[in-house]
Amino acid sequence: ILYSTPPITLVSAIEYVKKRDGARTYLLLKDIFPQNAVDIGMMSKDGIQGILYRYFRKKEKRLYRISVRIGCMSEANVKYVLKHNPEISRDKVEICPNSVEPVDKSISAEEREQIRKKYHIPLDRTVFIYGGNLGKPQGIPFMLKCLHSQRKNDRVFFLIVGSGTEYGKIERYIEKYRPENVRLHQWLPKEDYDKVVAACDVGMIFLDHRFTIPNFPSRLLTYMSAGIPVLAVTDPNTDVGKVIVDGGFGWWCESDDVNSFCMLVEKTVKHELGEKSLNSFRYLLENYTAEKTYSDIFSVGEF
Repeated sequence: ILYSTPPITLVSAIEYVKKRDGARTYLLLKDIFPQNAVDIGMMSKDGIQGILYRYFRKKEKRLYRISVRIGCMSEANVKYVLKHNPEISRDKVEICPNSVEPVDKSISAEEREQIRKKYHIPLDRTVFIYGGNLGKPQGIPFMLKCLHSQRKNDRVFFLIVGSGTEYGKIERYIEKYRPENVRLHQWLPKEDYDKVVAACDVGMIFLDHRFTIPNFPSRLLTYMSAGIPVLAVTDPNTDVGKVIVDGGFGWWCESDDVNSFCMLVEKTVKHELGEKSLNSFRYLLENYTAEKTYSDIFSVGEF
């Protein structure tokens, strides 16, 4: 049985099928709940909400217990799970990140120009794109501080594509300040979105600085498939920034430091992006393919 979190509430169904069929179980741990909700203030360990937290925490531990193996998104996730759940054997936890069927989605210079004209994206600026969920985990208030710091920079352009509970905050910011180098766009069909990403220069990742769990956003793979470098602005507990920097395909700073963000934007504008773009797709092929994930899951005899 292959299953992922969230949700953790599937535990009873998994337990039933495992017992009925003598099935082997593999948990794809995509997110660590309920601690992620506690980190950003959506749940509390105290008071009335504490009852709800303890209920979900018991479900989480039960899910870990019935899983023969647990595949985590990164090394930081492995360490976190083992530290906060010492009853789990080290042998059952491994790295098994998000993966894709690798398709080179980079585009030609001609197509890039056509797409930029179609979506009114400047041809003569370094274009940063953020695509995906616009919710509390992304730390939208800090993202807006970063955008505001660059509102007079005529060498860059920021394209935000997505939806979520915090979409309105970005919309209201744009209505109030009318920055000429920021555009907000609702969700696009996947094929169109992939082309827009490939027509941009740098993909962005934002995560709320309050997180204690090491998130590893899946939008990273979209940027890598398009062959563009990545600028990660996150809490210090995730290792996605380390992966990006060590892999040679981007930059990282903490999501509570606007000055560091500005410095990295400046560095990106001055940097020749060709090598980092090549590294981005190369790292995808080496680490995040469905074939590799399959091999990892079935690498042990019991599977």
